[in-house]
Amino acid sequence: MPEGDTLFRTAAGLRPHLLGRTVVAAHARQPGPRADLLVGRTVTDVLAIGKNLVIRFDTGLELRTHLGMRGSWHRYRPGEAWRRPPARARISLEVPGAVAVCFDAPTAEILETRAEALHPPLGGLGPDLLGATFDADEALRRLRAPERAGGSIATALLDQRAVAGVGNVYCDESLFLEHVDPFASVAELPDATLRRLVDRARTLLDANRGTVRRTTTPDPMAATGRRLWVYGRAGRPCRRCGAILLARRHGDLPRRRTWCPRCQAPGAWSVAPEPARR
Repeated sequence: MPEGDTLFRTAAGLRPHLLGRTVVAAHARQPGPRADLLVGRTVTDVLAIGKNLVIRFDTGLELRTHLGMRGSWHRYRPGEAWRRPPARARISLEVPGAVAVCFDAPTAEILETRAEALHPPLGGLGPDLLGATFDADEALRRLRAPERAGGSIATALLDQRAVAGVGNVYCDESLFLEHVDPFASVAELPDATLRRLVDRARTLLDANRGTVRRTTTPDPMAATGRRLWVYGRAGRPCRRCGAILLARRHGDLPRRRTWCPRCQAPGAWSVAPEPARR
């Protein structure tokens, strides 16, 4: 599933071609949003909010898409052939000089910007790790909420109502770099460890928001193709200690966690963490 860095890049890529331009045509797969409501409206903002991409218009409406596992936004010139079949387009917007198409997204909806705070997927989001006004104290408060205290730290980090923007990659990588067992309960971890995890996830997201080749390891390792520490490497040796990495399904969805049984043994969070990549 696209994570916060992917949405940040997507918004940055669409913004120069949509911002300040008026929609001349719009189409949405049905059942779906009334795309005709956007025709004649001018785009006033294109932004990422956690894992959501939001396009705002001068009439107070906004288009929200959530890309799920397979969705993506493409940009084309008017008349240019699309790289995916039109039947897979969830919604498309044409402005002078550009066509923006969202393919395969499970969610596309139009709402009023003033209702954003009352909208569960947006109003209920925790602090956005790539947001300009990120509030670390609020993130800690949400992680410490009673409904998360008895759950695992991996589940809490992935809960967009606690902190917005973390997905499977940055969850596994942040936990590894901070020596934290993914299955440790939030309640057993000290505040300092939770703050380090949040800061680590934010640092990794920020470091990767300008590139499609995610890297969480030091530059010399990345240069040899060793870009990630643990994610997607189950059954292979840990790059730090050589132990065989483990993986198992975890949580309600469930999601696959990968970790090092030695570096992330219970209580290992007290070990000095790796320096942050910035």
